[in-house]
Amino acid sequence: GTGDVLEPERGIIGIGSGGSFALAAARALADSDMDAEEIARRAMTIASEICVYTNDQFVIEALEA
Repeated sequence: GTGDVLEPERGIIGIGSGGSFALAAARALADSDMDAEEIARRAMTIASEICVYTNDQFVIEALEA
């Protein structure tokens, strides 16, 4: 089988129905003093407000650095 490799642009990636909205929001927030999880939550919240197919119930999995 084959696998898909997702290459984040500038270290940020958005996937799913609201992915492009989340990506736009994350890029705007990336220069803030928020940590990665706060940026992800805020970006997805913004996406959920814009895209009818994106809900506001999130499960965030974080990897330890």
